[in-house]
Amino acid sequence: SNFACDSKSMLLGLSNGHLQVVSWNAEFSDSFKLRCSACSPDKTAAVVDALVFDPPSLRGNSNARPAPCCTGDFAIVHVELSVKLRLLVAVYSDCQVALCTVGKKGLKQTSGIRVDRWLNTGDAMCTSVASEQQILAVGCSRGVVELYDLAENARHIRTLSLFDWGYSVEDTGPVTCISWTPDNCAFAVGWKFRGLTVWSVSGCRLMCTFRQAGSNSALSPMVKPNAQKFEPLMGGTSHIQWDDYGYKLFAVEESLSERVLAFSFAKCCLNRGLSSTTYTRQILYGEDRILLVQPDDTDELKILHLNVPVSYSSQNWPVLHVVASDDGMYLAVAGSRGLVLYDLRNKRWRFFGDVTQEQKIQCKGLLWLGKIVIVCNYVESSNTYELLFFPRYHLDHSSLLYRKPLLGRPIVMDVFQDYILVTYSPFDVHIFHVMISGELSPTSSPVLQLSTVRELSIMSPKSPPVSMRLIPEPTDEGVLKRDTNESSNLSSQQPSRYILIQMSLGPILLDFYWLAIYQMSDLAGEWGTFCAGHG
Repeated sequence: SNFACDSKSMLLGLSNGHLQVVSWNAEFSDSFKLRCSACSPDKTAAVVDALVFDPPSLRGNSNARPAPCCTGDFAIVHVELSVKLRLLVAVYSDCQVALCTVGKKGLKQTSGIRVDRWLNTGDAMCTSVASEQQILAVGCSRGVVELYDLAENARHIRTLSLFDWGYSVEDTGPVTCISWTPDNCAFAVGWKFRGLTVWSVSGCRLMCTFRQAGSNSALSPMVKPNAQKFEPLMGGTSHIQWDDYGYKLFAVEESLSERVLAFSFAKCCLNRGLSSTTYTRQILYGEDRILLVQPDDTDELKILHLNVPVSYSSQNWPVLHVVASDDGMYLAVAGSRGLVLYDLRNKRWRFFGDVTQEQKIQCKGLLWLGKIVIVCNYVESSNTYELLFFPRYHLDHSSLLYRKPLLGRPIVMDVFQDYILVTYSPFDVHIFHVMISGELSPTSSPVLQLSTVRELSIMSPKSPPVSMRLIPEPTDEGVLKRDTNESSNLSSQQPSRYILIQMSLGPILLDFYWLAIYQMSDLAGEWGTFCAGHG
């Protein structure tokens, strides 16, 4: 769209290249033109060139044009505001993109809006910002999407297109719209002539309305007018928008604007890391159900729909967190409030007996530690966070094993054996060790003790971690090391390494012992695909 807003003002892009700020009280200020520090007469051409970034796909073009604020009055055709990043993105009619910083007072302080960098893509049509991951997606007239890392001075990450699936720009037309999921794990792309696709940040195509071309086809498949199979959005896509939780994607067809199409999605259960035991059953979850993907007797995949009981989902819609136990036989499910457990073997649900206790839990994260379910709970009355340790056999505060206050809201959590990893923003890592005395059963009184064994802060991180996994140290034979010496001290038994995943940088291995960081760029696509939240 050609307007953006914050809590106090609205910003309009004009055909003469100016921007107009209007308050919510209908008060108009003077229109202004975007300027950068290099526009002043005393700046050299080298300074201007330093502000212009060319993606790799266009570096062979020697006819790069100067920035529009230095040359003319091109119309502003698209603007987008990220309040979190204090970033304004403006797309001009000559297909160039301006990245602007916004002052602390927001849009109403027009003097604080200045161009920080230009993206000289040459054919930009639209943009979309993933504020959580600090990634900018630019849709182009070539039918491709360029991704840029905003934490790395708009460094080009990758180019995504449908060419490998047999579709060219002649089939799709230019990109008309891009929309990120609320968690910024994936984004949808619509084209002017035909179709819609959902991609993960790593470049995995998660969903597509196009019919699949043959494996040997190098060209786009022909679409017959009397084709029997229906293909959605054959007339192109004009608008797309995710719902608040990323379970539904709404799309408006270019040639049929009087109706809205809704596509339903399920999310991955992301608790299977390198430190966990794998099993054949895969778990997805939707807004009111769990989807169990497993092979049947003929090794064909089938999906079983496990509906969350209405008595719980009607009061706590939608499902927000699902985590499976290590053996894959128990599920912990949390909605907007409370928590329920499901026994896959006995096909039985377990609820809180006291609804008042259930409503006091606002789950922000779930983990399994053996037979214990760990809930990251937000305490609304004190604006604090805590870890609650419940045995799986009884959901009640009378059976609560331990309550651990946290320093803030965790951005990443993981479990390995008896160790819990908790990471706070911007990048503070804490590792706890759990010791249990007594048997975990309704007839006994087990005692849980929690101790801190490691604290680590990464100074000045360019972007926060997206996912982290504790992993044991491998031996020379490639087998995971397990300590069998009972006299070994605690530090030798704890996991020595963990994996962190940043969407724009790929996997990184951090060694606790040497405090060394290793880039694992070759695995970026595979790990990024694993962590995709939609499919």
